[in-house]
Amino acid sequence: MAKTANGFFDGNDLLEYLTDAGQRSVLYWDVMRQRGNQYLEHMAETVPHVLQFEHELVMSGRDLPRPVNYGIVKITPPKGTMIDNLKRPFVVIDPRAGHGPGIGGFKAESEIGEAMRAGHQAYFIGFTPMPMPGQTIEAVIEAWAAFIKRVKELHPEAEGKPVAIGNCQAGWALMMMASKHPELCGPLILAGSPISYWAGVRGVNPMRYTGGMLGGSWLTSLTSDLGHGLFDGAWLVQNFENLNPANTLWTKQYNLYANIDTEAPRYLGFERWWGGHVVMSGEEMQFIVDNLFVGNKLSTAELVTSDGVVLDPRKIRSPIVCLCSKGDDITPPQQALGWILDLYRSDNEIITAGQTIVYSVHEKIGHLGIFVSAGVAKKEHQEFAGNIDLIDCLPPGLYEAVMETKTEETEGAGLVTGNYISQFKARSLDDIRALGGNKLEEDRCFATVARLSEVTNGMYRTMAQPAVRAVSTETTAENLRKMHPLRVGYELFSDRNPVMKQIAETAETARKNRRPVAADNLFLQGEKFFSNMMTWGLKSYGAWRDMLTENMFFSMYNQPWLQATLGLRASDEPPRRYPGQDSDHKAFVERRIEELRQDMDKGGLREAAIRALVYVRMPEKEVDERGFEMLRRLKSEYGAKKTLAEFKQDLREQYLMLRLDEQRAVDLIPQLLKGHEKEWPKQLKHIREVATVGGKLGEEAQNRLDRLEKLFSMPPAAGRPGPQHATA
Repeated sequence: MAKTANGFFDGNDLLEYLTDAGQRSVLYWDVMRQRGNQYLEHMAETVPHVLQFEHELVMSGRDLPRPVNYGIVKITPPKGTMIDNLKRPFVVIDPRAGHGPGIGGFKAESEIGEAMRAGHQAYFIGFTPMPMPGQTIEAVIEAWAAFIKRVKELHPEAEGKPVAIGNCQAGWALMMMASKHPELCGPLILAGSPISYWAGVRGVNPMRYTGGMLGGSWLTSLTSDLGHGLFDGAWLVQNFENLNPANTLWTKQYNLYANIDTEAPRYLGFERWWGGHVVMSGEEMQFIVDNLFVGNKLSTAELVTSDGVVLDPRKIRSPIVCLCSKGDDITPPQQALGWILDLYRSDNEIITAGQTIVYSVHEKIGHLGIFVSAGVAKKEHQEFAGNIDLIDCLPPGLYEAVMETKTEETEGAGLVTGNYISQFKARSLDDIRALGGNKLEEDRCFATVARLSEVTNGMYRTMAQPAVRAVSTETTAENLRKMHPLRVGYELFSDRNPVMKQIAETAETARKNRRPVAADNLFLQGEKFFSNMMTWGLKSYGAWRDMLTENMFFSMYNQPWLQATLGLRASDEPPRRYPGQDSDHKAFVERRIEELRQDMDKGGLREAAIRALVYVRMPEKEVDERGFEMLRRLKSEYGAKKTLAEFKQDLREQYLMLRLDEQRAVDLIPQLLKGHEKEWPKQLKHIREVATVGGKLGEEAQNRLDRLEKLFSMPPAAGRPGPQHATA
């Protein structure tokens, strides 16, 4: 920074800064002009989307018995990408939460990109901006079921059912679909998907109070009625914008202004998706608000379809993978994982239900970053895609996915693909509880909101809805959508505004004569200081607003008189009950236990190997991809004709036998080896290799391995059952 002889700053510094600031201002507004033009062009497309991959239509939801505005496309692999037809396909489903489709394939490093990089054919389920007349959520999930069934038919040679990835709100709809059609899908990956809507931590998750502060879902009904039966998704986007005033009102725009020479392409690319507003039917939005946002009925199996099917997530037999983040203020970990606590009272119930649940909690990534960030794509999505068969074969239970960086010192590094080692560590319900959640009285407040919503919405429908519908027409609804502040913000700065055409000419001159100011310019530093203060001030306002909202929410809905008026008893009873086990499921469990007892002495070398390996590894309480790769080789050697599904079934059966009666199951291993005496030495070698591939065993696991060696040296004899320890 130059100074004059008398100690004052050189006037050239101010001139240089003003020149740079003026040029940046012109270029900034030119980017706003481009954004507006891009918005108009994008929304003029028949199927606006932001997919960066070539694709071809496979099936349209408009042709189904219950037409919907969804369709499924097959992604054309980029040049140089090799697809293995034996690998199961991936189906990516984007949320319809106000924005258009394509964010799951927004760039090469994405869910779609990583799936194809791992050799899987990828498909994408997207949608058009306007719903079909009378479209419902039930019709949507039936369409998805038809799409995935079609994908299965297109890949008859694949080992395993299709993997379905549901981003954000597509995740809860995917859970509903899989609950009704559990036979269709392979593993489900829910990325930033809210399932338990009341859950959260006080002082951290303010968005869950919205329904209560609006007095329930009546405003949704009003908005749909004013839209002539349609709900404008721009209002949902507005809610997201309001959540973070610092980013919405300042940081996002200042970052573009401050880095105008390099930031424009990224900014415009994201705005193309963010501004692609879509419309939902009133029936769809009312169902979502009443049953999910306010009612919170999915996580306790309270939803029943029009044809009488209970949507119980416990019916899902495929593994469920939940990817969430502590930095996500839209879907915090409590909302992504709270359904597990809502459905199950003990760890053993998860195993008894035959359900495998895997979760991964990122420390700081935001909501959109879960399915957009290149960092998450290169790590979490890449690892899930590369190890999806391992996930599918995990025994029933709750696991946390932990990914460690691979180094030169990593044992068994040759068995690992990619830069990370995926480990799946056994967890308990207490680990989910440790993330935080509601107390009993807090759940009662949300239950009060749900009861109040039924009252206020009923009053609106009785007293005001007929009048509102009488004055609403397609023309008034269309005009209201055009007048939405978010849409106006795009169109106002497009070339439809004559003033913006002059901006384009001035911007071209600024680019030709661009003179960026030096980074150490005092006035530029002052600008950055001012920006930091604006960000701090808006964050402080947001924190104050959220604190006030939270205090008002609990002050209103924690009133005993209000709760009693709405039918909630002031007692220690929880306002939400655990869903009961139906008699058919209980009978199935009892029958399955008896079958496992009877089959413990049946099998041969293959069953003995799997049982022995599971027995040794059980104290370690974790599985990683190195061990699974060794198991693949074991599968190839001892049952090349076995499919992955059959191998998975064998693995689960042997695990459940050990859970049911460990002592007897182990004592019967020599019986399984009868007639295979010559194979014993080779068998022991394989067991040692697989058991120790990740490093030295713990003391208990080593003792078990030593015990197996003694068992293998004993002559096989039938009927040496030890004491029974029924734990399944």
